Amino acid sequence: MRSLGPNEILFILAAVRWTILLSVCAFIGGSIGGLAIALMRSGKIRVLRWFAFGYIKVFQGTPLLMQLFLAFFVPGLFGFDVDPWGAATLGLSLHASAFLGEIWRGSIEVVPRGQWEASSALGLRYWHQMRLIVLPQAVRIALPPTVGFLVQLIKATSLTSMIGFVELTRAAQVINNAVFHPFTIFGLVGLVYFILCWPLSIYSRRMEQKLALASR
Repeated sequence: MRSLGPNEILFILAAVRWTILLSVCAFIGGSIGGLAIALMRSGKIRVLRWFAFGYIKVFQGTPLLMQLFLAFFVPGLFGFDVDPWGAATLGLSLHASAFLGEIWRGSIEVVPRGQWEASSALGLRYWHQMRLIVLPQAVRIALPPTVGFLVQLIKATSLTSMIGFVELTRAAQVINNAVFHPFTIFGLVGLVYFILCWPLSIYSRRMEQKLALASR
């Protein structure tokens, strides 16, 4: 059995870049899907509203780990070869779409109805109302919970180790299997996650406080 040395520690720390990159890619994919879900949920087309509603319920009501397994194994049934990176990005993006879509849908609906009525009186159509009037206000409202969800998404990347993606947690598992120092290794991993997430949590809390003061 090997001893725990600088090379092993550097191997774990080097995997942080994959955790960050996966979080960014999943957040971008989730933002695109989440915006579509939010617009469908708050739109006037009943079929799209029900589709978005069902999508949210499915992805919020099932375990993320199961979603990652499906993203990894199901494409193979149709002849598509998906590597762990692609499956992890796909699974987390679909997961994030459901949660961000619901967050942003709530933010859109918080915008006072008077804003909608005033823009309708000016002759603006739905998409122009959204782009020019509603979304700029909804973005400000949605920012704190969106940053809060990003914290959860960063921590959720640890589950991708179960489908073979080598991010921070998986790198720690590999090293621990070789040296067996679980307290030291996973204590280091926990510290790294804290360093990544704590500034975002502080920022989210401060944004909530500013929003509360501005609404008084």
